[in-house]
Parts: sequence; C-alpha cells; structure tokens
Amino acid sequence: MTTSCPAVSLPVTPPALGDAHRWKVLAVGVAANASFSAAANGMPTTAIWLRSGYHLSNTELGVALGAMGLGVALTELPWGMATDRWGDRPVLLTGLLGTMLALLALLLWITPAGGTVPPLWALAAGLALVGVLGGSVNGASGRAVMRWFGTGERGFAMSIRQTAVPLGGGLGALILPSLASRYGFMPVFGALALVCGLSAFFTWRWMHEPDFSAEAATAPQNASTGLIGVKPAPPLQGPLKNRKVWRLVAAIGLLCVPQFAVLSYATVFLHDHGHLGLAAITAVMVALQAGAMVMRIWSGRHTDRHANRPAYLRGSSLVALASFVLLGCIAWTDAPGWLLMAAVVAAGIAVSAWHGVAYTELATEAGGANAGTALGMANTAVYVGLFLTPMAIPHLLAASSWPVVWWLAGLVALCTWPLFPRAQGSGEIR
Repeated sequence: MTTSCPAVSLPVTPPALGDAHRWKVLAVGVAANASFSAAANGMPTTAIWLRSGYHLSNTELGVALGAMGLGVALTELPWGMATDRWGDRPVLLTGLLGTMLALLALLLWITPAGGTVPPLWALAAGLALVGVLGGSVNGASGRAVMRWFGTGERGFAMSIRQTAVPLGGGLGALILPSLASRYGFMPVFGALALVCGLSAFFTWRWMHEPDFSAEAATAPQNASTGLIGVKPAPPLQGPLKNRKVWRLVAAIGLLCVPQFAVLSYATVFLHDHGHLGLAAITAVMVALQAGAMVMRIWSGRHTDRHANRPAYLRGSSLVALASFVLLGCIAWTDAPGWLLMAAVVAAGIAVSAWHGVAYTELATEAGGANAGTALGMANTAVYVGLFLTPMAIPHLLAASSWPVVWWLAGLVALCTWPLFPRAQGSGEIR
C-alpha cells in the first residue's frame, strides 16, 4: 500500500511573454512530436515496401521496424533527466537537429540504389540512431506543457500534445507509402528530415522556459491557468523512488503493446490476410490516426471536466480488450475486406485514445520539477514495447495465426487494468 503524494501547484506562464504564449509552446510540442512520430509510426506503414526494397524476411522486417524503438528505449530516461536539469529548449533543439542529420545519413548512404541493397545491420543501426536522437522530443515537450498550463487545462493541453503522435503517424501513413512504392526510400527519409528541420526552427523561435522570478511570483492570478503568483509546492518524492509512478509507467508501457501491434503489422495483415491494395491500406491507417487524434482531445477535455482520470484509464483497458477480441474474431472468419478494415480502425482508435490522460496523471504525480524524468521513464517502457512487439509478432504468426495475435494483444491490454490507479478519493493505489 502506497500513500498518494500531495498534489502540486506548478507555476506557469510568465507575464513577460503573455498568457497566450503557452499556446505557442504547445504548438511547438505538437510539431516536435509529430515530426518524430512521422518516422516512428509512419515507417511501419511502409512495411510492405521496406520488406521488398531491402530484401527482408518477416523476421528481419521485425528487427528493422523495432530498431527505432530500441534506440528510443535506451535514451528516453537520460533525455528526460537532461530536460529536468537543462530545460526543454536545448534538449528539443539538440534532438530535432540530430534526428534530421541521422535521417539525411540514411538518405545518402543506407538506401537501395543502382542494384545495391544495404545490409540489415546498417538499416537497423540507422533507424536506431534516429530513435536515440528523436526520443528527446517526448519528455521535453511534455514537461513544457506541464509547466505552462494550469490544472484546469493540463489534461486537455497534454492530450492535444499527444495528438501529435497520431497526427505524425497519419501524415506518414498518407505520404510515406506512396513515396516508398513509387520512388523508393530516399524521398521517404528526405521528407522526414525536412519536417524535423522545420520543427527545430519553430522550437528555436518559440520554446522558452517559464519565468519563475520574483516579479512573476507577485503577478496577479491568471483566470485561465489559476496558477500565476502561486509559489511552487515543496518537491515531491523523486519519481525513481515512487511506487505509484512505477505502476503508471508499467501500465502505460503495456497498454502501448497492442497499439504497436496494430501500427507495425496492420498493413501486413490487411495485405497478406485481407488481400487489400495500397489505397485501402492507406485509408485504414489514415482513418485510424485521425480517429485517435479526435479521441485524445475528447478524452483530455472529458477528464479535465469530470476529474476522473483514474476511472477513465481503467475503463480504457477494458475497451481495448474488447476491441482486440472483436478484431480476432473477425479475422477468424472469412470476413469481407471492409469489415476487416473497420475492425482494424476501431481497435487502433480504442487503444490510442488514452495517452494524454495517462501522461497527465503520471506527470502530475511526479510533480513539475520531475516531469521530464517521469515522462522519460514512461517513454522508455513504451519504446521497449515498440522494439519487442514487431520482433515477437512474426514468431507468433509462425506458431499460430492472425486471430491469436490479436487476442494476445487484447490480453496484454487487460493486464494493465489493475496497474492503473483506482478512482480518486481512495487515498491509495492497490
């Protein structure tokens, strides 16, 4: 039994920049996350062409798709700790510019050209380096949102930031498969490098630290945030020693596994099992990401209004379970293509709607001064899942079938139900 830590009030928007500046900070966070998500979640939508262009087996494809997740998993916690120490701006600039350079290196030296196919190890190493550098955007942008927005807006703002993941993935699904199928992977890596460079420019222009000076502390309270002029509460227990933080981290990491199963192999499932073409597959992935964006924003606003984040998160586990059981059952039958498409979209949305709510709950529990570290812990768990899930699915397929893959993904979602906290007011997490 662990006693809940006291709530913390975080000082936010500095008067010097104006109350509206927090929305620019949020826009930078969205742009930075969308840029990296276009690579992390967009590249799997090119799986069919990655497999053929680099002459990969399904198992080797899993290694390539998981490499970026491994890179992020290895560095998320260090990036989060660096953010807490040095601030959001330098970490975001370093990560975005480094990611752009890594993608340009892939473009120049690790793409099939002139009959020459780069080896798997080179492709995996290049994608892992993209993950190492791109992982910086997660904790840094999340910490910025937590510091600039008050408690009445924080879930909504964090959920908007989390829409960047399906936004980037959706844009990737819309653009990257077409580029890969028609022109190969040089324009794929070039397009991803371009968006990282643009995000770095906006970070340089707008991302600043909140002003916690004495002048800001004596400023009148802001009506929208409710926090200007409020002195910071005493520091909370460090996130690395907080059991509630660790349980939230485990729940977030596990609930991302079924999400990554869809994002990594839905295109292969629809192509190999459903015999669908490029247009249908692209439509499914774009609809999935668009639906996830809408549901993340709704979820953040809903839980802000009703103060029910724990109950919402536990319910999300059960909704995800039901959606994957249904997807497995449809895959088990000789279902028409449109029904497969609808089931994939429904499962993908169901297992993607909860992110902003969970990250808000985690960062609130950790406190503003430790938000970067806590978010780094969660993203380490998330990207361990991104690394392992694509590698495990080919072996599950070899030993069973697609319905079993989806049913097991639902079982993983169910395992997160007891890890999320019970409804507020219980005073403890059981």
